[in-house]
Amino acid sequence: MIPTQRVILGAGLAILLIITAASIALDVKSRSEAAWVNHTVQVQKKISDLRVLLRRAESAARGFELYRSQGFSDEFQTVRAQIAPALADLKRGVRDNPDQVALLDGTEPLALRRVEIAAEAMRLRAMNDQAGIAALNGKAEGRGLMDTVMANLDHLSAEEERLLAARSQDSRRTGIVLLGIDVAGALVILLLVVMVMRESQRTQFALKSTLLETTAAKEQLEAAVAERTEHLVVAHDELRLSVNVLQSTFRSMAEAVLVIDAEGNVLLSNPAAERMLLHRTGMNVGNLRALSDVFHGDGVTPMKAQELPSARVLRGEEFEDLEMIVRPHSGNPTRHLMVSGRPMLDGQGDVSGAVMVYHDATTSRETERQLHQSQKLDAIGKLTGGVAHDFNNMLTVISGNTETLVASLKQQPELQRVARLIDDAAERCAELIQHLLAFARRQPLQPRNVEINAAIADIAKLLRPTLGEQIQIETVLQQGPMTAHIDPSRLTNAVLNMAINARDAMPNGGKLLLETHRVVLDEAYAQANAEVRPGSYVMLAVSDTGAGMPQDVQEKAFEPFFTTKEVGKGSGLGLSMVYGFVKQSGGHIKIYSEEGHGTTIKLYLPPGEGAPDAAANVAPQAEGGAETIFVVEDDSLVRNFVTAQLQSLGYKTIAAPDSRAALEMIETGQAFDLLFTDVVIPGGISGRELAEKVAALRPGLKVLYTSGYTDNAIVHHGKLDDGVLLLTKPYRRNQLAEMIRKALNGGGAPSQTSADDPV
Repeated sequence: MIPTQRVILGAGLAILLIITAASIALDVKSRSEAAWVNHTVQVQKKISDLRVLLRRAESAARGFELYRSQGFSDEFQTVRAQIAPALADLKRGVRDNPDQVALLDGTEPLALRRVEIAAEAMRLRAMNDQAGIAALNGKAEGRGLMDTVMANLDHLSAEEERLLAARSQDSRRTGIVLLGIDVAGALVILLLVVMVMRESQRTQFALKSTLLETTAAKEQLEAAVAERTEHLVVAHDELRLSVNVLQSTFRSMAEAVLVIDAEGNVLLSNPAAERMLLHRTGMNVGNLRALSDVFHGDGVTPMKAQELPSARVLRGEEFEDLEMIVRPHSGNPTRHLMVSGRPMLDGQGDVSGAVMVYHDATTSRETERQLHQSQKLDAIGKLTGGVAHDFNNMLTVISGNTETLVASLKQQPELQRVARLIDDAAERCAELIQHLLAFARRQPLQPRNVEINAAIADIAKLLRPTLGEQIQIETVLQQGPMTAHIDPSRLTNAVLNMAINARDAMPNGGKLLLETHRVVLDEAYAQANAEVRPGSYVMLAVSDTGAGMPQDVQEKAFEPFFTTKEVGKGSGLGLSMVYGFVKQSGGHIKIYSEEGHGTTIKLYLPPGEGAPDAAANVAPQAEGGAETIFVVEDDSLVRNFVTAQLQSLGYKTIAAPDSRAALEMIETGQAFDLLFTDVVIPGGISGRELAEKVAALRPGLKVLYTSGYTDNAIVHHGKLDDGVLLLTKPYRRNQLAEMIRKALNGGGAPSQTSADDPV
């Protein structure tokens, strides 16, 4: 081989070696960059997973606060167990970045502290420790911790986004350079071939040798290029898969996400944004203002244009959980939205757009409103039941003595008329207290299986003379047997009250419709309506074509003494009595009303099992007797009144002011035929417990209870316990005589309560 050929081949081989070395180095660099791109995507996913876990823990804690459901507690514990491993996994993912590691080291104790606060709040609520809850809420630590944690995670995510963009750009640049080197290598090979062909004229042997060497080098280079191309395809496929995962997550989010430019044009939106906001890519967020009325979270104060989330975020503001209420002009349902916003900045730090996330809180806000209303009604009911006992004690004495006074003043008509006025006023007071007790769910019900269609047909006949000819009464009753387990007399009162309200809402006449149906309230309905148990019900709907109720009136309709009628034309107790009857019966009540179109009130009553029960017989007029009655009553006025009335009926009486004195007298051998005791008495035990202790000493004891209101000592699940006789205060002389005789003849006994019933 001549020196010229050696120089040419040496130079060519040197160039090929340089190209091959550079190509291999770039291939290694390309693989490394692809691995870093994938690593960055994985870190982003870990940040997203950690954010989701924290949100799930907070949501489960909130759900437990609202519903006290074990399911929310279990979900919270499950998520809580995953948060620490997720933090550790994320720390391993960012260990190559000291700044990220430092930020995450500061975030980890904050996140764990936020979870511990939520766990402590759930523990206190489970123990009903109101003081502990108040103290914990007073610190207001949890919200700030969560905001800081989320802000740190946003910073981590933004840094990883920057790294992903930079590494993706480096990977593409390396690929381009690698391709250029490959092309340059091919050109060098062709140049060497040309030069060798020129030199081959000098020697055929040198040409063949050079061609063989060149072919071998070419095949090696092509194999390397093919291998590198395969690696690039694999890296591209992995990157495309990661992008698909992110896109799928974005499209499946329940929250609406909008990415807008500086003019408010929607650059990117997910399907939830189209469903929730009717916004999609290409629209302008100003349409929300044009198509809907937008209010602050109170639902009353309109939101000005400069206060809208899009306007605020495009001014560079960042915010979380901004409350707003949207009422579409199209008539679609009102939505309660929680909005979070973050501005996007360009390289010069100017706002180039924004990202907004909308969470639909309509269902949760409605559930909170219903729960608040139910709690308020329960609180009013408890207060009512507490004062009714003392009022009924006083009314017992007043009613009984005025009744005697009226009878004794037959020879003095003027005084008798005055006494009768007092008696009538006492009777009205007693009725008022009974109405309040009905609302408070303290009335002793006597439920039985009632054929609802037959009962409604009978009630409709009674309503016709009451409502007048201007009201048209119609019934739509579902065919077939349909029984409800209710107190029939209370049902009649409830329908009568609703019908009178309907009549007053139709001063110019209209139609009253009574409907019955078998219905099933499912889990979804129960979750949307507080205190509803899913299952089968008998539905009774009372509808009118009257003026309807605005929303604020609907929310207060069941409150006692609330009325929209003129003074003197309504007590405001009608619907509150209906509410108490339905709730005490184990049912559910719902108002549907629209102004100008009418109102429908639906009663969901517990279904009965088996055939309807026969109506109870009316007891005959009772007389007195000669037996001995043991009266246990703490109120001295009532005790003296009762003993005087019993003695006037011929009975002998023994009296005690409390359970302790009564037990002492009985243990000394005091003889009597009937124990007549108030349910609520001092002395350490209730009247029910006193009767049980005496029954242990004297088997077969006959007992008659009395009370100004019923409590869970003798009433369970809304009805009197089996074998229990109760005379409710206030009562008249003939009622006292009738119940005393019934107890002596029938043998009311202190039956044992179930282990599952509270006493």
